[in-house]
Amino acid sequence: MKFNQGRALELLRTGSGRPDAEFRDGQEDAIRHIVEGRGRLFVVQKTGWGKSFVYFIATKLLRESGTGPALLISPLLSLMRNQVDAARRMGLRAEAIHSENPTEHARIEAAFLRNDVDILLITPERFANQRFSTEVLAPVAGQISLLVIDEAHCISDWGHDFRPHYRLLERIVKTLPPNLRLLATTATANDRVMDDLKAVLGPKIDISRGDLNRQSLTLQTIKLPSQAERLAWLAEKLTSIQGHGIIYTLTVRDANQVADWLKSRGLNVEAYTGDTGDRREGLEQALQQNKVKALIGTTALGMGYDKPDLAFVIHYQSPGSVVHYYQQVGRAGRALKTAYGVLLSGKEDTDITDWFIDNAFPSRHEVEQVIAALEAEPSGLSVPSLLSKVNISNARVTKTIDLLALESPAPIAKEGSKWQLTAAKLNESFWQRAERLTDLRREEQRQMQHYVGLPFGGHMKFLIEELDGDASAVLPPALPELSANIDPVLVREAIAFLRRTSLPIEPRLQWPAGGMPYYHATGRIPPNLQAQPGKALCVWGDAGWGGLVRQGKYHDHHFADDLVTATVKMIKEWAVFSNP
Repeated sequence: MKFNQGRALELLRTGSGRPDAEFRDGQEDAIRHIVEGRGRLFVVQKTGWGKSFVYFIATKLLRESGTGPALLISPLLSLMRNQVDAARRMGLRAEAIHSENPTEHARIEAAFLRNDVDILLITPERFANQRFSTEVLAPVAGQISLLVIDEAHCISDWGHDFRPHYRLLERIVKTLPPNLRLLATTATANDRVMDDLKAVLGPKIDISRGDLNRQSLTLQTIKLPSQAERLAWLAEKLTSIQGHGIIYTLTVRDANQVADWLKSRGLNVEAYTGDTGDRREGLEQALQQNKVKALIGTTALGMGYDKPDLAFVIHYQSPGSVVHYYQQVGRAGRALKTAYGVLLSGKEDTDITDWFIDNAFPSRHEVEQVIAALEAEPSGLSVPSLLSKVNISNARVTKTIDLLALESPAPIAKEGSKWQLTAAKLNESFWQRAERLTDLRREEQRQMQHYVGLPFGGHMKFLIEELDGDASAVLPPALPELSANIDPVLVREAIAFLRRTSLPIEPRLQWPAGGMPYYHATGRIPPNLQAQPGKALCVWGDAGWGGLVRQGKYHDHHFADDLVTATVKMIKEWAVFSNP
């Protein structure tokens, strides 16, 4: 198919809303490569370069020439919503199928089968779903004009554990017709990720790799060990930093706690996490329209969230890798001359990232328990039945099953609702891969610890070099260094805030998965047997009282009077609130 340069430029200007827009270096070449069917292409370009313009313009040109629809695999809901909006601005009939629009699935699938959808966005899990593959993809597989794998670094960084269905892409890609147009895109791919992706997408894939330098970003790190110090710093600095932004935390609890603290200081912020549910789209729009100063987000608000004029991205704790950090901080300053990217480092950073690393893979003991339980039941076990046979949490059993089922050959397989053993045995390479990836993530964790200690002005160079890019064009930061000083009065108020925060203990509404067979108890707990809501003073080792609990248990061997007083106060206030 012939590439129409004039029409491509017209679409760029329509999609960007700028009548004077011109292609950035490499954009037009990438679109031409796809449209003309020159082979598989992997585009590695920094955030803000315009990777989405490449696949949307290519899709529009292909559709206007009479080809079939495009399929885009995308990892996050916030990213998918942005992509659908951007595609529609370009005149594409774009739809997305994900967990938050189940009532729309049948309509969208029917439209896709009728060829009334130009580009369909799905998650990797949906792409791997047997029903979807058989009933939706198979009938139109021969007409698909373009397969896009967005944020392709996830195949390497997430596919081994966090989102294991990304690993299925490797097997699916190998079955695709050699002439099917395939585009993979990412902003972060060091040599290790590049090697992984070549193995998945094919050694003959062409690579378009650009400059990773983000001159608009002024990067800085500040070590503030306690959460109270970081809360005080945020409360003070957010009143002086211009514009709107994102504050990232490593956990949902921290996102909610930071948001509550900043709200108590009169700042207009909101928490955005995987638990935010149907409010997420409204919060994304609130930030887009500058109706909030900042969203306090976990990685749920990560890759691809597109607000070009974000003036700052602040990290409350250090992420686990350079790849993750560059992705997140790169949200800022995409259409601004200057923006801040500040990483606040605390003493709990390593504990949290250690937990993620240590829990990425099931242990040998967990795998042995699952396999032994299935061996004892040749007819198979559903997940609830399996949970009643092993002493492992639901989340750990689910992860174990997912990873075992995605091995090739797989030692387990699903028949209806039940999992059964196959003739295959779990290969030792499974454990070798787990060990290799664990070691790799330890090294990435050390890289970020080194980043935290860099002097002002050396951060962008370090990130680019760790991502195996060319750092020769990096210039000194454009903005002044932010002060690390904090108001001691604010710190004391932050400590008081943390110690005022108690935690609800929600009663269990269901018997444990698998039931309690000895008592013939399954399903929902009758109201007369349900516990009442409870309260906890703190989380173990957490900010506020948690550190004092740990100190008392392991060092002092008795709990401080302050803890007793705080607990009594909490109970009294709770009793007053519960019985006005």
